[in-house]
Amino acid sequence: MCAQLKAFYSDHYVLPLPPAHRFPMAKYGALRNRVASELPQVELLQPEAASDAQLALAHDADYIARVACGGLTAQEQRVIGFPWSPEMVERSRRSVGATIAACRSARREGIAVNLAGGTHHAHAGGGQGYCVFNDAAVAARVLQADAPVKVAIIDLDVHQGNGTAAIFARDPSTFTLSLHGASNFPFRKEPGDLDIALSDGTGDDAYLAALDAALETMLRRFDPGFLIYLSGADAHEDDRLGRLSLTSAGLRARDRRVFELARRLRVPIAVAMAGGYGRDVQTTVAIHLNTVAEAFSHSLRVKSCHSVGFTP
Repeated sequence: MCAQLKAFYSDHYVLPLPPAHRFPMAKYGALRNRVASELPQVELLQPEAASDAQLALAHDADYIARVACGGLTAQEQRVIGFPWSPEMVERSRRSVGATIAACRSARREGIAVNLAGGTHHAHAGGGQGYCVFNDAAVAARVLQADAPVKVAIIDLDVHQGNGTAAIFARDPSTFTLSLHGASNFPFRKEPGDLDIALSDGTGDDAYLAALDAALETMLRRFDPGFLIYLSGADAHEDDRLGRLSLTSAGLRARDRRVFELARRLRVPIAVAMAGGYGRDVQTTVAIHLNTVAEAFSHSLRVKSCHSVGFTP
């Protein structure tokens, strides 16, 4: 039986950021603590760091080397949004490693979670928007190296997954779906397989209707054998960077729709938390916790690995 959910974390690798930096580093440890106290059935695990060989499945070797040795230019660091440090390198590798571990676990057990990840702005040759390496892209390529599979990346972070779209452009083995704010970062979008741009202020009903239509369109075009879901808390009405107006209940309904799709298709799903910049960090943590709770509910509905067609 495959009832227990595995969640991978790397929050003990903390970036040394300048005072008043707006990246919500504290949310990751807070999320793990709440999962431990409120969802004790979830197994918390530390991942291995992604190797150079794994990163090179989606990133240029020169870029990997310059990140590792501190060779990024000042401009590259500004675009990423983090000053270079050894801690930045290790945390970035661990975050990718967590999504790889979640994907491999989901392949065996139906579902698994990375309590961070969703670094979808990183391109093959450079980082952007707090994203150094693209965890979903690397993990998808690792999965496919392990055994051929068609992977759909369902990106419901409020910002378009431009790096993921660029990495998988013209790759028929993957499908990138992004539902995002039309006027939000990145201001130059990269065309993915299916991009749904939403107006500022979009609320629960309109968002969920757009998501339902997008998922059905994806299935008409692509037959996935594996789903990677970037959940994102930044579509919430109280997010500082989001511009959309979803409630916490609306975001939980969004999560259920994605997990219901995985059940309907009888395919594994791995989840990454992606963005969240609430005015109150605890609001963001609560939204991410709801996603983990919905993932755990999904795991309980998985009767056995073989009955849903997972590869042990």
